[in-house]
This record gives sequence, C-alpha cells and structure tokens, in this order.
Amino acid sequence: KVVTIAKSKKFRDNHRKVLLEGQRLIKDALEAGAVLQTLFFSTVGHLKELPEAGLKRANLVKVKFEDIKIWSDLVAPQGLIGIFSKPDQAKMSYPAAQLTSSLPLFLICDNIRDPGNLGTILRAAAGAGCEKVLLTKGCVDPWEPKVLRGGMGAHFRMPIVADLDWESLLSNLPDGVRVCVADNQHPSARHETASELRGAGGASSAPVKSIPKAAPEREDEGGVAGACVPELATHYYYENWTCAPVAVVIGGETHGVSLDALHLAASTGGKRLVIPVVPGVDSLNSAIAAGIVLFEGKRQLLQGHKREDERPKFPVAG
Repeated sequence: KVVTIAKSKKFRDNHRKVLLEGQRLIKDALEAGAVLQTLFFSTVGHLKELPEAGLKRANLVKVKFEDIKIWSDLVAPQGLIGIFSKPDQAKMSYPAAQLTSSLPLFLICDNIRDPGNLGTILRAAAGAGCEKVLLTKGCVDPWEPKVLRGGMGAHFRMPIVADLDWESLLSNLPDGVRVCVADNQHPSARHETASELRGAGGASSAPVKSIPKAAPEREDEGGVAGACVPELATHYYYENWTCAPVAVVIGGETHGVSLDALHLAASTGGKRLVIPVVPGVDSLNSAIAAGIVLFEGKRQLLQGHKREDERPKFPVAG
C-alpha cells in the first residue's frame, strides 16, 4: 500500500492521501498543519525530532529499517515514512517568515511534465516569495515523490493549486493581475542583442519587436495547427515588466508556453519575457528560466516598493 501511494496518482487522488519521506519534509508538513495518518519509523529517536502535537492522533508503526529500505524511493532512506491526508491549501498554516516575505507575484506552470523540473520550480517560487503557484491540467502531479523531494518543503510554504483549466485559472488570481509569459528567444532578438552589444557596449532599453509565430501542431493536446497567435509586446526579462499584482507563465519542456497562455497574457495586457542566450545555445531548462524570471520580478517589485517609500510626503491642506 505504501508503494502504491507513492507511485500511483490515481490512488492518491481516489483516497486523498500523500506519502512523505524524511524528517525535514514530514516536520514541515506537520508544522504547516497537514494531518498525519500513519507514520512508519525505524527508531524511537526519529520521533523526538518531530512536533509532538502532530503525532498525537497518528498511527505510529515501528518497523525494521530493512523494510523501509524496500519501500523507500530514496538512495539513502532516513527511516521515516508518513502517510498524510492530502493537504487542503486553504487550511494550511504557512511559516510566518514566508508570509511576511510574500510578494504580489504569482507563478503559472503550463504543462510542466518533468517531476524534477517542477520540484525545482516550486522551490524557486518559494524562495522568490511567490504568493501562490497555479498548475494547469497536463502538469505532473505536485504530490509525486520526486516533485516533493525537489521542492524541499516548498509545498508547505505557499499555496499550490493543481489541475486547473484555463477557464478557472483567472478566478485563482487577484483582480487586475497582469500575466506575462517567459518565451523562447526568436531569431530577430538574437540579432538585435548582438547588434546592441557591439554598438553600445550594453543592452538597449528598447523592447524587442514581437514577431507572430505559427502555433505548433499539438494534436495530442487538442491544439489546432495554424491557430491565431495573439500579438504581445516582447521585452527582455531585465526590463521593467512588473506591476502589482503580476503573474508569470513558465511553459513545459517540449512545447513551451501554450496558445491558451498567450491569449490569457494578451487579455491582461501582459508581455513576452525573453532571456537572451548566446546564439546556437538551445532554450533554457524550464526550472532555470523560472528562477531567473521570478527573482527578477522580485527585484523589480521590491525596487518599486522602495521608490514608493522614498517618495516625499506632502501635508494635506485644510
């Protein structure tokens, strides 16, 4: 049963259970208010490192370490495996340090299918202070063991809402949000970048001219070849693109951002965000791109907030 929970999304969804392994992940879950049902442990000493209140109603089962090694998905098991009720993001108690550092910055994952990439993206989102992460249908299950390991506790530091369709996605974002998409660099951008660097010794602040691109054929995803791609202003990621609130779409490893994402960005006045790379280098890994864009968004939002604080305050007449 333990192995089934770990490896079967269908089982996790039907029974509303998730499996967490290791002291750090289990401790983070308990401190956030996740409900522990059963804890398998190999030594009593492991229990002393966990919040006592979270263990009171759980079924504690002492087993041989050899058994945990058989069940475990880790190369070096720690001797702790917990079965939790699937966490309800609305009932979680996120760390105070995370809440005080939270920004009006949102992340939308668009068909991220690699578990390691999604885990790393969630970790970057937590580190940047994202207020919420939204996963569209087609993304890998965020409660898959490899995603949990890659997230390093990010699941219990900010709300993560999964399995959303594009129609319901906006209802999970605040009013007035601008949605921007991290996009692959197109040939004209490469040419412009090289010309600017040779001619001016630095990057120009002029936006890159957006070139409409034919929609890729994605029959397996219900896409239509030759569909109309909305026109979006294209900026380098280090140029000013933030406003409060702002959301960033990171596309999947195979196809990049979807047509739905581009339409959502266009409807909210968003932009394409280009990360310049050396000509001939393939597009960046989605997790790397997410880290670059999110932390730049954080820098811009904090800089804008600082400018607001430094603005002179004039007395009100009367």
